[in-house]
Amino acid sequence: MGIIRVEDIRCYAFHGCMEEEGVIGTNFSVNVEVEADLSVSAKTDDLSETIDYVTVSKIVQDEMALRSKLIEHVGQRILDRLMREFPSVQRSKVLVVKHNAPIQGDVKRVSVELEAQR
Repeated sequence: MGIIRVEDIRCYAFHGCMEEEGVIGTNFSVNVEVEADLSVSAKTDDLSETIDYVTVSKIVQDEMALRSKLIEHVGQRILDRLMREFPSVQRSKVLVVKHNAPIQGDVKRVSVELEAQR
């Protein structure tokens, strides 16, 4: 088994419960971790035998482009797609970070981490 991480995928998106968030948007970043058997690709050097991190990034960007009120919801959509599109993934973890959330106080970011496994 091995782990592939794609970290700090930056997106500008429009998630949030407030109507203004759907208009103004804000910066987000997403970290993805997938666990799979990487022994074949490690030996063959064949992209088709591994988890293509270009595709992982595209999945994140596609799902981040669809507005959700909650970052939990968009995180779950990302997880669901990763598990569906990569049958070899045994476990996946997604961290969705919302920068500059419109809440009272001096808060730099809020985040949600979700995990799925087969």
